[in-house]
Amino acid sequence: MAALGSVGSAIILLSLKIFLTTLTGSLGVLSEALHSSLDLVAAIITYFSVRVSDRPADADHTYGHGKIESFSAFVETGLLLVTAAYIIWEAVQRLFFRHVTIRPSLLAIGILVIALGIDLLRSRALARVAREYESEALEADALHFATDVWSTSVVILGVAMVWLGERTGLDWLRYADPVAALAVAAVVIWVAARLGRRTAEALLDTAPAGLQERVERAVEELEGVLHTERVRVRKAGNRHFVDVTISVPRAASFEQVHAISDAVERRVGEIVPADVMVHMEPKAQAGEHVFDAIRAAAQRRGLAIHDLSAHQLDGHVFIEMHLEVAEQLSLRDAHRQASDLEEEIRRLPSLAGASGANAVVVNIHIEPLGAHIATVDQSAGDMQGLAHNVEAFLNGLLSEYREMTDCHNVHVQQVERKIQLSFHCAMDGNLPITVIHDVTAKVEGRVKEHFPQITRVTIHPEPPESRES
Repeated sequence: MAALGSVGSAIILLSLKIFLTTLTGSLGVLSEALHSSLDLVAAIITYFSVRVSDRPADADHTYGHGKIESFSAFVETGLLLVTAAYIIWEAVQRLFFRHVTIRPSLLAIGILVIALGIDLLRSRALARVAREYESEALEADALHFATDVWSTSVVILGVAMVWLGERTGLDWLRYADPVAALAVAAVVIWVAARLGRRTAEALLDTAPAGLQERVERAVEELEGVLHTERVRVRKAGNRHFVDVTISVPRAASFEQVHAISDAVERRVGEIVPADVMVHMEPKAQAGEHVFDAIRAAAQRRGLAIHDLSAHQLDGHVFIEMHLEVAEQLSLRDAHRQASDLEEEIRRLPSLAGASGANAVVVNIHIEPLGAHIATVDQSAGDMQGLAHNVEAFLNGLLSEYREMTDCHNVHVQQVERKIQLSFHCAMDGNLPITVIHDVTAKVEGRVKEHFPQITRVTIHPEPPESRES
């Protein structure tokens, strides 16, 4: 609606100035009429460009249609420069080579004042809508009419000076009209230069001044972001597109990295409404723990490890872990994966301080990766008696292992001809998990020793209040 109103205003102004040009023969008024004719063309271009730029992105224009506003503003720049060139040529002719009779009047001055008022109202209305919707095309149109205010003021001054010269006999005041036209041309060139520079920057994807630095600083302050590697910003119409490359801890899980990405998108959106693309690069943190480096090495190879431990003795570092491999692998293939991982671990920078050719000793226990869902043997008979015996045995150990309060939820099942046991064990909630792990390992050994038919024991430790809740 703002663009359409601009078209209507341009038609009214052009009609008034053509009438005045015929009435007065003033070059200043003619220059204004030419300026207004190009303003009409620019207003029509603006109207259609705004309609097109409002369309959503599609298969052929994946970044939307916002660039059409910059293109229309660039076309308007060319039209302005053509107008300025003609005005300058005509003014030079009238100053030095040709005399033109001008017929100024108070009516002409009054009509120009009305045109000035229309220019002023329209430029302010367009500027307000341009700021609200961040429209380059409407901003360019508003800038045109803002310059019309100044150029029309200059023309009014020129016509008034000529009219005054006729009344006072000061013949040299007739040159005020072409001089006023040159002033109009200067204003037009100044506006065209500013507009042309801005639209060219938009078409060439020049980043808005200072925006990259603001985004970089804000993103780098977020938790989980090690460093902002690169920020790229481009603008199409009233939309910004921001590409951010960040480094994140390589030991972070996929879910953690995704949460960091969401935080970056939200933070950039607080600075400027934008379509944000985040690319993440895993990197080691400063002072990264050797266990995190080992886990990262295993993750790069797509391997799952657990029970990772290490100790030092006589300048040697002994590292132990469990490696889970696909169940269908042969020992030869599984051993090859373990050997490759061992070799990479020995070369880790965090272990470079160990001295000697065999300073880092890696021992990997290989076990099958759990992927098979087993079926309970229905023909195994009743396991309730065994479960009752196990529970009585476990609670008989409470005096020996004072960390335990009681054992409950005892389940015994035969799965694919193997008896498996699982139970919950309430333990002192203030104890460190390392102590809890040692106690459960000892209890597991005692159970297997007393019930050799049980092949697998799973113990779930919990603080006493968990059972109560």
